[in-house]
Amino acid sequence: MQNFSIHPREILTSFWRNRGLTVALIKREVIGRYKGSIIGVLWSLINPVLMLTVYTFFFSVVFKARWPGGSESKTEFALTLFAGLLIFNFFSECVGRAPSLILGNVNYVKKVVFPLEILPFVGIGAAGFHFLASLAIWLSFYLVFYGTLTFEMLYLPVIIVPLIFWVLGFSWLLASFGVYLRDVNQIVSAIIPALMLLSPVFYPISSLPEQMHILFQLNPLTYLIEQTRGVLIWKQDLIWETWLIQTLLAGIFAWVGYAWFQKTRKGFADVL
Repeated sequence: MQNFSIHPREILTSFWRNRGLTVALIKREVIGRYKGSIIGVLWSLINPVLMLTVYTFFFSVVFKARWPGGSESKTEFALTLFAGLLIFNFFSECVGRAPSLILGNVNYVKKVVFPLEILPFVGIGAAGFHFLASLAIWLSFYLVFYGTLTFEMLYLPVIIVPLIFWVLGFSWLLASFGVYLRDVNQIVSAIIPALMLLSPVFYPISSLPEQMHILFQLNPLTYLIEQTRGVLIWKQDLIWETWLIQTLLAGIFAWVGYAWFQKTRKGFADVL
């Protein structure tokens, strides 16, 4: 029986070794999602605009919500809200599909020798395409209403690094669990909407009672969303010490997920 390495270095080595295959699968994933659609991949631009419009209308017009510390501007509210959604939507798209990564690619398990460990990278690449489309819409609106971009926005790719590690860890874990326990897909589908409300997407963590801050900080999305808003909206510098801790924790978690996936993948074919 083939042995699969769990060395942390193998994560990057496998990705680099199979980079051509990974890119091809990402392209197939993105194009396949819009296959048969009249306007095709343009939906990746239309959807963020519709989402931005709907959320802005309901929260700033219907509920008359205002962001603490911000102005009365509905535009600022919309951009602040959508900045948090950029992070959450990327996370939820990857993690929501993770339990079916192996179940949806049974042929890769049974019929060919295939590097199954790259499938989370494919999911990240497809979600990254939609993230970039949404970010382009956000930046366009920001430029229209504020006229210029800020230097602090350049920190966003740095913030994405721990996010990718968290997503990889969850993807490998859930992909493996999804093979052996089919209920995982339903559980994740139920948890993601709840996680959206338990993450500071529609509110800043400062608006919560102080005794709840520690509890919410256990959610890795809290730091990522708050820091993203800080650099995109409030022109804040990146807090490097916190970023280093988050990246280290996320990197360890990614390796744990990878090691679990490599240890359990030997039984995939028997179960499927």
